[in-house]
Formats: sequence, C-alpha cells, structure tokens
Amino acid sequence: MNIGGQIFAHFYDRIFERTERAGLTDMRRELLSYATGDVLEIGAGTGLNLSLYPKAIETLTLAEPEGPMLKQLSRKVDGSVLQVVEAPAEELPFSVETFDTVVSTLVLCTVNDPARALSEIRRVLRPGGNLLFLEHVRGEGSIVKWQDRLNGINQVVGHGCNCNRDTLASIRAAGFTVLRVSNDKLPKAPAHLRPLIWGIAQA
Repeated sequence: MNIGGQIFAHFYDRIFERTERAGLTDMRRELLSYATGDVLEIGAGTGLNLSLYPKAIETLTLAEPEGPMLKQLSRKVDGSVLQVVEAPAEELPFSVETFDTVVSTLVLCTVNDPARALSEIRRVLRPGGNLLFLEHVRGEGSIVKWQDRLNGINQVVGHGCNCNRDTLASIRAAGFTVLRVSNDKLPKAPAHLRPLIWGIAQA
C-alpha cells in the first residue's frame, strides 16, 4: 500500500462525514436492518457500518483487503465481531455456504473484478441468502457522459473508485434475484457520484 492509500484511510471518515450526516447513515441503517443470521461484510473499510447492525444477527465477520483500512477498523471492533480478515472480495477465505447475509456498501465500485467478486459472494452465501448492497452507480441521461469522462480522474482521486459501473446489471448477471432496489442519490456528493442504488438480492 502506497502513501496515498495510507492518507486515504486516515481521512476516510472525515471525507464522508457530511455525506453521512446528510442521509447516508440513515440509508445504511435501513439497509442493515435486513441483515440476519451469520453476516459477512466485504470491504468493511474503517467500520462505518459497525454500530448500525441489528442486535438480532448471529455473527458478524469483516473482510477488508487493505492494511491501512484494517488499522482504522481495528480501533472500532468490539466483541460483536466474530472475525476480521484481510482479504479482497474476489478471494474470500471462507467455505461454501458459510453466511446468511453478505453486506457491500460502496465497495463494488472499487473491486478489480466485479464479476469474480459477485461470484465469490454467491459461493459463500447459503441457499436463499441475501446480498445487501448500497452502491453509487452509472446514472442515466446526460450525467453518464460526465461519468465516463471523469472516471479516470475519479479512480485516482477516489482511490480506485469507478463512478460509471452498472452494478445492478452485474448483480443480475451473477445470477442473483433482485428482491428490492431503491434509486437514490449520494448526499453532498459531486454530481457524477450521486446516482446511487441500495437493495436486496437473493442467491
């Protein structure tokens, strides 16, 4: 991890502070209310979801691929977390059908191989298990042109974030059944990052 990654991890919570207060935390909370059973969160980052999980879940496992993010995450982890592992979404170190719920919030825009990541998520989900997703995505209309133009810059500034991915199409292509999807906007974000979806997809 280069120095840029360390700086990004250090300031991540502050970067998102206004967005979280303006409504993103409320979206996270509502989404996570659907988490049940044994839960895996991929790309757990600095742990912004930790305090929002319902108490009724059985276990919570966190996967995060980047060391600096893990360092920030470790400061927030408490006894409610079963396990923290350093692993990318494309190579989850878990057996087949281990989890009832997988959570992905603002992660699928940054993974190197979305199709492989979604295949891994399906592999570790039990039959009928759910993927809870909240992702900023490729928009519609004139904003798409700007997303395509700015994506290269956004990958640098946003530490690998792709702002023009059609993530919902990728979820469906991976064999998930989308049970619910809400179209929303990422609060207090630049226009090319605002298109956002959140919902539930079943394995």
